[in-house]
Amino acid sequence: MMSINKGKEIAQGSSIPATVAGSTTAGVGVGAGVVVVRDQRNPPPLSRYESQKRRDWNTFGQYLRNQRPPVALPQCKANHVLEFLRYLDQFGKTKVHLQGCVFFGQPEPPGPCTCPLRQAWGSLDALIGRLRAAYEENGGLPETNPFASGAIRIYLREVRDSQSKARGIPYKKKKKKRNPFKANEVSSSFQIQQP
Repeated sequence: MMSINKGKEIAQGSSIPATVAGSTTAGVGVGAGVVVVRDQRNPPPLSRYESQKRRDWNTFGQYLRNQRPPVALPQCKANHVLEFLRYLDQFGKTKVHLQGCVFFGQPEPPGPCTCPLRQAWGSLDALIGRLRAAYEENGGLPETNPFASGAIRIYLREVRDSQSKARGIPYKKKKKKRNPFKANEVSSSFQIQQP
C-alpha cells in the first residue's frame, strides 16, 4: 500500500508526506484502509479561530505582565479585562462620533472630523468570546472566569449602544436558527422498537 520515495512516506490517497527516517511519530491512524502517519514536530495547522484565540491570549498575558506591578493570571479580575479593552481603543479603526460632532448619528458622514477612532463593538465582543474560551482551556475555572463577568457584559452593551447612536447603525440581535424537527418528531424513516 505504501510507497517509499526518497525517504518520505506518502499515505495512499493522501498528499500529506510523513518523514520516516529519524522522526518521532505521534501516532498512526487507520481509516478506510489508509494509514496516515503524523509527525510530532509538524502538528496539523491551527484553524483561523484557534490561531486568533492563541494570539489574543498571548497579547492579554503580555498586557498583564506589563502592568506595574505585574498581575498574575489567577489574580486577574474583571477590572483588568475592562482596562485591557479600554487600552485596545487606541488601536481601533472605527470612527465613533462624539455627541457634539455635526456627523453624530450619520452612518456615512460626507466629510472628515476629529472624532476618535475606537475598537468596533463587534471586534470587542468576538475578542471577549475567544478570551473567555482560552481562559478555561488554559486551566481557569468557569466560576472565576473574568471574561464571563457581568461587568464585561454591561461594558459591551454600553459600547454597542453608544456606537450604534454615534454611527447611526442599529445593531440587531441575530435570531437563532430554529431546528426543523420538533422534540417529539422522528428524524429518520425508521424507529427503534422498544421491547
